Amino acid sequence: MVEAEGMRIRTGGCQCGDIRYEIHGDPVEAYVCHCRECQKQSSSAFGISVIVNSSQLRLSSGTPSVWTRPATIGGSLDCAFCPRCGSRLWHGNPERDDIVSVKGGSLDTPPDLSAAKHIWTSRKLAGVLIPEHTETHAEEPPSSKAD
Repeated sequence: MVEAEGMRIRTGGCQCGDIRYEIHGDPVEAYVCHCRECQKQSSSAFGISVIVNSSQLRLSSGTPSVWTRPATIGGSLDCAFCPRCGSRLWHGNPERDDIVSVKGGSLDTPPDLSAAKHIWTSRKLAGVLIPEHTETHAEEPPSSKAD
């Protein structure tokens, strides 16, 4: 993370390095999502979503491909990924949507999940422990577009 003119800049990109981006300013919030779609996308127990205003996200190099899938709560979701290595980068369309969900694993400095909200806990894998103090939602939280 870099400071520029008093503003934090977080950097990230894909696994092969072809696509790089910057997030200018602090994220709106963070989610640990236990939905099946995030489990499949991350090939893991959950996905990490760092929610940012679209105006904060700036592409520094490369051109992501976009795959559109049905969203769990209806409608569709644009999923940006590297066409070379396949790394998922963010969900949402920064040119159309107010917020985008940057995939936490694509950040150069991993996000701090101590205040992250756990969502879709109704689909959590057995054995995954969620800290007691954590805000949880059995499904999608009110006014979220995080998965």
